[in-house]
Amino acid sequence: MALKADPTKPQIAKKAAVIAEIKGKLNGADAAVLTEYRGLTVPQIADLRNALRPAGAEYKIYKNTLVQRAADEAGVGEQLASLLTGPVAVAFVNGDAAAAAKALRDFAKANPTLVLKGGLLGSRSLSTADVEALADLPSREALLSQIAGLFEAPMAQTASVLEALLRDTVGLVAALIDKMPADASSAPAVEATPEVAAAEEAPEADTVAEDDSAPVAEAPAADPEPVAAEAAAGDDAE
Repeated sequence: MALKADPTKPQIAKKAAVIAEIKGKLNGADAAVLTEYRGLTVPQIADLRNALRPAGAEYKIYKNTLVQRAADEAGVGEQLASLLTGPVAVAFVNGDAAAAAKALRDFAKANPTLVLKGGLLGSRSLSTADVEALADLPSREALLSQIAGLFEAPMAQTASVLEALLRDTVGLVAALIDKMPADASSAPAVEATPEVAAAEEAPEADTVAEDDSAPVAEAPAADPEPVAAEAAAGDDAE
């Protein structure tokens, strides 16, 4: 039975601290890109770190065995196991993953000794081709600008939808008012529509044909006052 390492020994405690550090970085990073740095000089590695810093990425070199143990504890051990061969460094990205991938790709073009191996984007595995594709994406600022542009077009549609909802609300209120008990003393007079008014003003159509046997209405008697007035005028003329 193998004996467990004593965690109180300084060397064991140091390894445990490094494993915990790597695990924390893997869990907290938006992305992690593994690279083989064989052949890079110390000044070149410093230049690469400076190129990654604006993208919110840090370039760290650990022993592969410690990275593997930390990845196992973080639940991504199987995804990284095939990448942990040779001298490997990890770019932990806490910011613009596309910008970090672009910085790594551009540096690899200028320094072919840097090899992009793959990595993680969130919980998704990245191949070398995925890292290249990620590098071709617009920067975060460009994407935000494009998203802002997408929001401008639907504003008119949003306004029309709100207007339609307002119309529907007015209709619902009107329907509720119609259902309220009528009050003749306070209800306003209903204005007749033009069609109703025209129907009321039009003469009634004859429904009974003329008949000789039907009684003829007598003409109203002449007003006697004008006749008397004419007679009086005749007497004065004589």
